[in-house]
Amino acid sequence: MPVYAYTALDKAGKTKKGILDADSTVAARQKLRGTGIFPVEVREALSKRREGRPGAFSLLAFLKRVKPGEVYAVTRQLSTLLGAGVPLVASLDALISQITNPMLKKITAQIKDAVNEGNTLAFSLSQHPRLFSNLYINMVHSGEASGSLDVVLDRLAEFGEHQQALTSRFRAALIYPMFISIFGAGVLFFLVTFIIPDITEMFSEMHQTLPLPTVVLVSVSHFLKTFWWVVLLGLMSVIGIVKQLIKRPTGHHKWDEIKLRLPVLGPINQKMALARFGRTLGTLLQGGVSLLSSLEIVRNIVNNVLIAEVIDKVVEEIGAGKSLAGSLSQSRWFPSMVVQMIHVGEQSGELENMLDKIADIHEREAESHIMALTSMLEPVLIMVMGLIVLFVVISILLPIFEMNQMIR
Repeated sequence: MPVYAYTALDKAGKTKKGILDADSTVAARQKLRGTGIFPVEVREALSKRREGRPGAFSLLAFLKRVKPGEVYAVTRQLSTLLGAGVPLVASLDALISQITNPMLKKITAQIKDAVNEGNTLAFSLSQHPRLFSNLYINMVHSGEASGSLDVVLDRLAEFGEHQQALTSRFRAALIYPMFISIFGAGVLFFLVTFIIPDITEMFSEMHQTLPLPTVVLVSVSHFLKTFWWVVLLGLMSVIGIVKQLIKRPTGHHKWDEIKLRLPVLGPINQKMALARFGRTLGTLLQGGVSLLSSLEIVRNIVNNVLIAEVIDKVVEEIGAGKSLAGSLSQSRWFPSMVVQMIHVGEQSGELENMLDKIADIHEREAESHIMALTSMLEPVLIMVMGLIVLFVVISILLPIFEMNQMIR
């Protein structure tokens, strides 16, 4: 349904601006008159024609995409308005006037209209699955059922902001090593492909036996200069094949297993999965979602097939009367400390708080591991680049030294 931006006058003669959904401009004007305001100007804001087909790439849609941080900021504002006693529709209307992202403004207007028509907020959010996850929708549903929607939205905002901050710290820690790797590889490729051939050409013209390092350098340089497109095509083909294999169930299962078993990265991936498990399950339980429903949602969020299979078995065993800790104790991917903390939480009735503590512990450990890894990567990358440069310099200097000895 198209979205229309309007300028109207209320009964007191004050100017009001906003957006609303309607089938046509005439329908939009009728809708405004039905609310007791007189439309002055009504124009289409975002048409389906400009948005393109669903799923198709559009530069406009890419530039106007909604970032997770924007969603959680709106969630925080909605929680504050509801906590202050403002009705839901009025709160959504107030948010629409403050949102600057056109796409988010449009979706919020659609949600407001759906709520205004008598639908629940959870149902209205479920019509936009790309923006609102199952975790978000289920917690909102629980908040509406329990009458504590403002509290649940506040927890959702806190959860999302915490996840965003953690992701940002991880990305910031990896930026410098990645920059060194890409920049260094690019410089070496340019050096070996375009500079070295001009230097080594004079050695070939002398028709003398070259040292082994120089022969290797000349061969590599000639190959890259002639067949660089083959190397690029080969790398792209390997990446494409790996991606296609990962999309298959067996390939996805194997890839997730490799991620957990890698010597250095495996423990980090495991800790991040456990932190995601604890944080999400704790947030859902605090929001009033049942344990079995929460586990079903967590299963799709842990982002690892092996741990998802463990959760499937846990759901079956809990349905048969077993405890959460007892079910998790059979898995090798859940350490004994995690199981014991969950057991204590179940016994004391503080499972939600214990799950938050588990998430805090594993997030800190994962972050410290990543920081240690990146601090080690920097000198290792510099040393590797230095060794390659040293090899290039020696390969060039050795023939020169031999020529000097022949002259003497």
